[in-house]
Amino acid sequence: MTTEISFEFFPPQSTDGIDKLRVVRGKLAAAKPTFFSVTYGAGGSTRERTFDVVMEIAAEGHAAAPHLSCIGSTRDGLREILDTYRAQGIRRIVALRGDLPSGMADAGEFRYANELVEFIRQETGDTFRIEVAAYPEWHPQAKSPRDDLRAFKRKVDAGADSAITQFFYNADAYAHFVAEARALDITIPIVPGIMPIGSFSKLARFADSSGAEIPRWMRKKFESFGDDADSIRAFGLDVVTELCERLIALGAPGLHFYTLNQSILSLEIVRRLKLM
Repeated sequence: MTTEISFEFFPPQSTDGIDKLRVVRGKLAAAKPTFFSVTYGAGGSTRERTFDVVMEIAAEGHAAAPHLSCIGSTRDGLREILDTYRAQGIRRIVALRGDLPSGMADAGEFRYANELVEFIRQETGDTFRIEVAAYPEWHPQAKSPRDDLRAFKRKVDAGADSAITQFFYNADAYAHFVAEARALDITIPIVPGIMPIGSFSKLARFADSSGAEIPRWMRKKFESFGDDADSIRAFGLDVVTELCERLIALGAPGLHFYTLNQSILSLEIVRRLKLM
């Protein structure tokens, strides 16, 4: 079975960042990814920048998958975005609930991601392949694992084609989540999200804000390296490569890399996995 690869970017804020991302994309293209995805800021705050990066990716001949969040959005606004992407030949959307920007009180006309998926299907039929989020270690705002699985099933029932998970470092969490999903007759592909590790302090911030767990043995090992950046990078590469090997052995249909607009670590992992 072929393991598909995809890479995620965030839209840069500066001209310099845009130029650097072009170079990064060129390097990552060597891995022949199924698609490049581009994130969307809270309440659509990066709408234009997301669109510009997506259009560049498409112009370069690659499949692009823009993120689209519904919190803080209106039906008319989302309809306009979908119509524009459809006209430009974009055929994949990552549909998310999203976060409400700080200081914004109105959540808009949608509350949950399944409502966005249903809206996309109603407006565009089968034009787009719709990706949704999944949480092997459960969404931090979910009341219980059971409630989180039900929320996931609602997105699937609304018309999602496949799912990309939050990053994690415990392969057993992924295996358990997939088994629980299959028990609910959820048959869509569930692709693990992979976060390469270049900085432990940055990783710890991401994990704390997203609810992802850094296993104690990993945390202690990283802490033991202090400021030794080379050791942190080497250990991080070993850990994530071994995680990916196990996920592939478990039958993961693909790997989705959260690149943070960098190429070196993701490419090295893909090379080690012999997927290039």
